[in-house]
Amino acid sequence: MSAFFQWLASIPPLAQIPLILIAFAAVVAIILFFVEVAPRRGTGYTILRLAVSVVVPVALLLAFGLYNSVMWVAVVAAVLGGILFLLDFRSRKGAGYALQLIAFMAPAAFFILIGLIYPTITTALNAFMKNDGSGFAGLDNFIWVFTSPDGVTAFLNTVVWVLLAPITATAIGLAYAVFIDKSRGEKFFKLLVFMPMAISFVGASIIFKFFYDVRQGEQIGVLNGILTAFGGTPVDWLGLEPWNTLFLVVVLIWTQAGFAMTVLSAALKGVPAEQLEAASLDGTNAWQSFWNVQVPGIRSSIVVVLTTISIASLKVFDIVSAMTGGRSDTTVLAFEMVRQFQLGARSGYSAALAVILFLLVLPIVVYNARQLAKQREIR
Repeated sequence: MSAFFQWLASIPPLAQIPLILIAFAAVVAIILFFVEVAPRRGTGYTILRLAVSVVVPVALLLAFGLYNSVMWVAVVAAVLGGILFLLDFRSRKGAGYALQLIAFMAPAAFFILIGLIYPTITTALNAFMKNDGSGFAGLDNFIWVFTSPDGVTAFLNTVVWVLLAPITATAIGLAYAVFIDKSRGEKFFKLLVFMPMAISFVGASIIFKFFYDVRQGEQIGVLNGILTAFGGTPVDWLGLEPWNTLFLVVVLIWTQAGFAMTVLSAALKGVPAEQLEAASLDGTNAWQSFWNVQVPGIRSSIVVVLTTISIASLKVFDIVSAMTGGRSDTTVLAFEMVRQFQLGARSGYSAALAVILFLLVLPIVVYNARQLAKQREIR
C-alpha cells in the first residue's frame, strides 16, 4: 500500500488526477453496491454477503502487509457471517426475535459500555482522588477549579461563550432565514451562508487567525491591514485582554450561523400561510406578523438551535487550541481539562473539570430530550 502511494507521488500531477478520480469512483461504486445490491433477498445475495464478510477484511490486511493476521480475521469474519446468516434465516421463518434483538444490540451496547459508560464512571471517580491517584481527596479538586486562576478563568470564559455564541448565532441565523427566503437567489445565498458550517473548527480558526494576525513590518491580517492603511498602529487582537475571548467567540458564531439559518428557514416555511393571511387581515405590519405569528410558530426549532449551539459552546476546544493555545486568559473548561491532563500528575484536576463540564451539559441535553418527547406526544 505504501509503495502504491509512493508511486502515485512520483508521477506528474496531471497524471494523478484521473487516477484519483478513478479511485473515488471505485469507492462510490463499492458503497452503492453495499447499499443497493448486497441487501437484496435471495440465496445468491446471501452467499455474496458471506463471501464479502471474509474477502474484504482479508484484502485489507494483505494490502497493509499484515499477513500473520489473515487467518484469524478470516475465521472471525466467517463466524460473524454465519451468525448473521442464521439470524436472517430464522427471521424469515418468523422465529428468533429475542435472539436477533440481542445479537444486533450487543455490538452497539458493548461499544457504548467501553466508550462512554466506563470512561464516565472512571472520570467521576478520579475527580475525587488525588492527582497521583494515591488516595481519596474529597472535594479538593473541585475547590481548586473555583479558586485557582486557571480554573476560574476557564469557568468564566466558558460562561461568556455560552451566553454570547448561541443567542448571537441564532439571531443572525434567523435574520438570514427571513431575508434570504424572500430573495430571488435563495439557494445561492443559503449555500454561501451555510458554507462555513462545512469547515472544521480548526480550519475556521486558521482563517480567523490570519484575519487577526499581527507582525513586524507589513501586515497581512485584514484588521491590522485596514488599521495601518488609515495611519493606525497594529494591534495584537488575540492578546488584547479581555476582548480576545470575544474575538474567539466570533469564530463559533460564524460557523454556527449557517446551521441556525438552515433549521429556522425550514421551520419558517412550515408556518401555515392561513395564519399569516389572518394576521394581515387584522392589520398587522411585517414586524408584528413576524414577532407575533412566525416566531411563536417556530419556537421549538429555536429551542433546538439554541441548545445545540449551547452544547457546542460548552465543549469548545479546537478554536481556543488553534488560535491562542489558552494564552492571554482565553482558556475554557474543555481546553483546560486537556491541558491539566497533559501537564502530568494533574489527573484529579482534569477529571474535576470534566465532571463540571458534564454537569453543565447534562441539563441542556435533558431539556432537549423532554422537548422532543412532548413534540412526539402532540403529533
